[in-house]
Amino acid sequence: MSETDTAPRAQLSRRFCVAPMMEWTDRHCRFFHRLLTRRALIYTEMLTTGAVLRGNRARLLGFDAFEHPVALQLGGSDPQALVQCARIGADFGYDEINLNIGCPSDRVQEGRFGACLMAEPALVADCVAAMKAAVKIPVTVKCRIGIDEQDPDQALFSFAAAVKAAGTDALIVHARKAWLKGLSPRENRNVPPLDYACVYRLKAAHPDLKIVLNGGIANLEQAQAQLAHVDGVMMGRAAYQEPWRLLGVDPLLTGEPAPFASPKDAALALIPYIEREMAKGVRLHSITRHVLGLFRAVPGARAFRRHLATEAVKPAASASVMADALAHMLDTEQDLAHIAA
Repeated sequence: MSETDTAPRAQLSRRFCVAPMMEWTDRHCRFFHRLLTRRALIYTEMLTTGAVLRGNRARLLGFDAFEHPVALQLGGSDPQALVQCARIGADFGYDEINLNIGCPSDRVQEGRFGACLMAEPALVADCVAAMKAAVKIPVTVKCRIGIDEQDPDQALFSFAAAVKAAGTDALIVHARKAWLKGLSPRENRNVPPLDYACVYRLKAAHPDLKIVLNGGIANLEQAQAQLAHVDGVMMGRAAYQEPWRLLGVDPLLTGEPAPFASPKDAALALIPYIEREMAKGVRLHSITRHVLGLFRAVPGARAFRRHLATEAVKPAASASVMADALAHMLDTEQDLAHIAA
């Protein structure tokens, strides 16, 4: 289960989401991101049904209650296995179950899940319907606009109709095709051209279905502009590599004040978490690796990154390394004026 929560959960909204990213959005990353925005919906890395059913659930699924609202992303194609995993996720306290129909890796294809399931909308619908019947929390799907030679206006629209009929609470669409043959997973993140207009047409055809757009969103001004066409926006690499951007989410997209006046204040607030986690045996670098991009174009940013990169990996590193790194940053470094840019 998640750690004891002493505060009410934040209301779940899909207006702005931080994408699930393998190797990146682990529980330490999510805690850090939650310091920067109280309202964004954040996601776990994709967990396969096999890992959840046979792995160390406390390690794989455990999270801090501060992370709410947080969604669990699953990878799989067997309805009964997904039902078991959805129930496990709901029991752990997750706010949403999301089914990955977008990952194009060879390993995922061999397991018959991820983007290859764009070719099997009926099976995906069965999976969604089974999970919806099993849990009370929302069940959503993240997909591409199509795969390989599919016509997106046919593939995406038929796929959306199938999962909508099955009861999905929202459809998150990465607005690129996934090429299962000829492109690597890395190339599939940026080589296929973006087609936002296809997603806009989908939303126009299904005004009652929550549609979240993903892919190529580089800043919050772009995210805000997309909200004229869709219900929500999901940001991935830009949020992770330049997390300072997340401080602008609440004021720009929800009208609420930012949790902290500056990235440095947010980083200082991370230190008690670092101390608590290190007391449990977590290595410092496992946490600080997620904060390297926190500062941009401010005095001391390079020294901050260099100090963490060289000192946090040492076996004897303590939480003081983070404090020492932050000492390179001027106290007057910046307000939030540049955050949305």
